[in-house]
Amino acid sequence: MLSGMRGGLFMGLLLALAAVLFVDVQDAQAEYGDVVINNHSDGAGMRPVIFPHWFHRVRFACKVCHADLGFKFKAGGNDINMVKIIDGQFCGACHNGEVAWSVENCNLCHSAKPGTPTQVHESTIQKLAQPVGAPQKK
Repeated sequence: MLSGMRGGLFMGLLLALAAVLFVDVQDAQAEYGDVVINNHSDGAGMRPVIFPHWFHRVRFACKVCHADLGFKFKAGGNDINMVKIIDGQFCGACHNGEVAWSVENCNLCHSAKPGTPTQVHESTIQKLAQPVGAPQKK
């Protein structure tokens, strides 16, 4: 029975890997709570980054990124660029090819639609806030 469970687990992992490999990155979109980072991406001709906040949060305590690595508690509050990441700062502290994939896989992070502003996707504040200069609601 144990070998049957191992076979099922192996097949499950194999199917999950196949699903990941065949995901069309071109269709990637932010989900609730993800952080879209576009401080420099559009200007550099790259798609903005979608940072899956909750994916990381279920694995690490808040202090790992917000205290130990210095991320501010504000979307766009950090001057992150690829030079800093390659130098091991910010995302590069883990995305170094040892803890997590390295920077050679651009589309894994740079997957937002071009022109998407830096934001916490689906933020309540963004839903309630009215853009400056927008017509007043009656």
